[in-house]
Amino acid sequence: REERAASPAHRLFDGFVAAQACEEAQRSFAALCRHLQVDPRDYRHFYSKLKERLNYWKAKELWVKLDKRASHPDYMAGEVCAENKCLVLGAGPCGLRTAVELSLLGAQVVVLEKRESFSRNNVLHLWPFTIRDLRELAAKKFYGKFCSGTLDHISIRQLQLILLKVALVLGVEVHMGVEYKGLQEPSGAKGWTARVTPAGHPAAAYQFDVFISAGGGRYVPEGFRIKELRGKLAIGITANFTNHHTKAEAQVPEISGVARIYNQAFFQDLDRVMGIDLENIVYYKDDTHYFVMTAKKKSLLERGVIKQVS
Repeated sequence: REERAASPAHRLFDGFVAAQACEEAQRSFAALCRHLQVDPRDYRHFYSKLKERLNYWKAKELWVKLDKRASHPDYMAGEVCAENKCLVLGAGPCGLRTAVELSLLGAQVVVLEKRESFSRNNVLHLWPFTIRDLRELAAKKFYGKFCSGTLDHISIRQLQLILLKVALVLGVEVHMGVEYKGLQEPSGAKGWTARVTPAGHPAAAYQFDVFISAGGGRYVPEGFRIKELRGKLAIGITANFTNHHTKAEAQVPEISGVARIYNQAFFQDLDRVMGIDLENIVYYKDDTHYFVMTAKKKSLLERGVIKQVS
């Protein structure tokens, strides 16, 4: 009888965990919060209230993981940044991971992202320390195939989904489809705020004392400087092909990273059969068949990819 009474919350939680799109994850989590009558804006007490009201064995597996991580002495039980209000620009992997860390430190966190969905299928290689970090944040709870067996990679979109779900559970506000337009300096009793579009969005009223830009690429917010290190010129090619998950596709071996210097025969055969001369190649299977490679200039000229060299 008790199991039946609790089943709506259980179904909502299961839907949140299984969500495969940003909008779906946010929608199902909002529905779960409404059902349990917990307010994500009450960031200091939100996580504890969510745990208290969601008495479900599947959720308890998540609480165990997150509680263990939050118990690290560096967080001082969430008191380190308890007085800080932080605005994070960008809901890419770096922005969301930063938001999660700030929340564990006790800060109030709002994330702004101008895109309305997660659509980046490129695949990232994960270093051992990154895999360990994500496992401690219950990544496998939200994505069962996370780094299973010998896999050490994940699509950017899937990584964003994992981190978004962790962030939401910890009480982070994430606003999609909201573009940052600049800082609004304090005036009177009003602190720092952000100018955003669409105009009148509730995020424009948020007052913060810490601003972190994770916009990526060459984006630099006005008033800030960028420092970058430039390497020598290389012509990189990235390609994604639909993964239909057929038996034949499953049997194609991945290439975790091969450089010409370590396997000259492989690249010579590739050049002879396909007419493509590469310096290196990586091939991963995820939501797509993902290739990234560095091609030699002469090969690209011969294939007509580059018309001429100035």
